[in-house]
Amino acid sequence: MRLCWYAGLIFCLTFWAGGLNAAPIRIKDLVAFDGVRGNDLVGYGLVVGLNGTGDGLRNAPFTEEIMTNLLERLGANVTGEQFRPKNVAAVFVTAHLPAFARSGSRIDVTISAIGDAKSLLGGTLVMTPLNAADGQIYAVAQGTVLAGGATASGDAAEVTQGVPTAGGIPAGAYVEREVAFAFGDMTSVRLALREPDFTTALRIEEAINGAFPRPVARMLDAGTVRLDIAAARQPSPAHVISRVENITVQPEQRARVVVDQRSGTIVMGADVRISRVAVAQGNLTLRIRETPIVVQPNPFSEGETIVVPRSEVALEEEPGLGLAELSDETSLSDVIAGLNALGISPRDMIDILKTIKAAGALHAEFIVR
Repeated sequence: MRLCWYAGLIFCLTFWAGGLNAAPIRIKDLVAFDGVRGNDLVGYGLVVGLNGTGDGLRNAPFTEEIMTNLLERLGANVTGEQFRPKNVAAVFVTAHLPAFARSGSRIDVTISAIGDAKSLLGGTLVMTPLNAADGQIYAVAQGTVLAGGATASGDAAEVTQGVPTAGGIPAGAYVEREVAFAFGDMTSVRLALREPDFTTALRIEEAINGAFPRPVARMLDAGTVRLDIAAARQPSPAHVISRVENITVQPEQRARVVVDQRSGTIVMGADVRISRVAVAQGNLTLRIRETPIVVQPNPFSEGETIVVPRSEVALEEEPGLGLAELSDETSLSDVIAGLNALGISPRDMIDILKTIKAAGALHAEFIVR
């Protein structure tokens, strides 16, 4: 493995085909088990106790409506009353309910202001139910908001650091309802590869079958391997999964080049190859500058003031890469190293790679971000 910086901007990670092979990876890091997934929760509520940085109720009438409904549920009749507190803010509350979360366990929540509140720093989230996509309440959140920023202002200036209108509450919600999922009754489980590949799926099948007395895994396609729970002869599906997820497999990697034009980053794999091709590169710059001259008539004459145009045109050709021929044995890492030695800029290097790909000489998946 070689780790290098090119021109101070390009970070290039290359794996030599003749060098070290990729280390074996656990199956649990390569696949997702069918049915073992979390669920997103969302709710809306109020953050109170702000130091005058809450919603302006004239611009956020829904805040007043939420506050009125909350107070009425608590037994306070405020119908028809006029109140304009500045220490209240309406917020969205989001959370992720992990798989196999049980009633009484706690999860983290994220708080985001809805209206024009300036900061949630120091506020307290009032009890807020969190709903899933089915409309059912699965958790209830409450607690002190930890905002991630600060705001300071004067008569003529204001400074904001971070995002004071968003924060979180670690372990701020209790799980009230469990997701109905009879994992113990499953007779088969599908393993979904995060990076579908036929070779990797076949290696997973062979590795799993080698760890059990009889074949229990079967590759269905490039992204799915079916696991027969009954054939494994284990006490429960959980025992089977615990054995399978720690089996190591060497995944197959595609020949891929990823280019990020914004940061000038190039990342490539070991299997990237370049066919025989010739490359020439240079920069042509045309500069035009206008410097008009104003001509004044003689004193007490009837002449007119005129403007005489004057243009300066310059055509510059910066030294670039001359005609170079790449043989079939050349790897992309060799090309990058050679371009860097010639002083090619990161942007020009990306353009050269794109042109080589367009010519059909770069044999890899080329991704530009």
